[in-house]
Amino acid sequence: MDNEHTANAEKKIDNNANISVQESDFDKEGWKPKLESEIVDYFIRDMEQDIIKLGQSKGKFGGGKRSIWKQTQKKTKEGNKPKFSTMVVIGNRNGYVGLGRGKAKETVPAREKAIRDAKLNVISVKRGCGSWECGCREGHSIPFKVLGKCGSVKVELMPAPKGSGLVVEDECKRLLRLAGIKDIYSKTFGQIGTKVNLAQACFNALKELSKTKIREEDIKKLGII
Repeated sequence: MDNEHTANAEKKIDNNANISVQESDFDKEGWKPKLESEIVDYFIRDMEQDIIKLGQSKGKFGGGKRSIWKQTQKKTKEGNKPKFSTMVVIGNRNGYVGLGRGKAKETVPAREKAIRDAKLNVISVKRGCGSWECGCREGHSIPFKVLGKCGSVKVELMPAPKGSGLVVEDECKRLLRLAGIKDIYSKTFGQIGTKVNLAQACFNALKELSKTKIREEDIKKLGII
């Protein structure tokens, strides 16, 4: 009996040793999927891009035109070190859209970073006709009202009948056009002069369309695609 107990104990020790070795060899970071922007180019063709005007160029008497570059400077002993940031929207005008932001010491690398980030943030947007004034069951608007937040900015998107157009702030129009939405009503709250938060809030509102569960009978009724 004593010999059997000792043999069983030795087997348990060997099994524990093997398990500990396997756990130590396991790479916790290597198993995670690697996202590449080229994957989006392969699966979603005909992607268009547009740049949001989030900065302001210098002008006389303190004024200036809106610019696609937001410039910041760092004071050092060697002098000023500027950095440029930009925000890019990509989409195929048929239900897929992405929003990304890039920052670099020069303008071209910043734009490339923003395009790469936008491709990794591509989402599918549900479209339909949720307006009681229309009822055409086509995907020209959104099926129901959604709300998006970012910072102090809130953007509320509401279905609109055919022919209404995009009744929304100009920078949000760029996002909605590339998503394939033609008619929409909206409300905005907060500091909408901060275009970065405004665009992100609109993008977050579009995300809510996919998070909401919809019954099959409502999918046919609202013409959701």
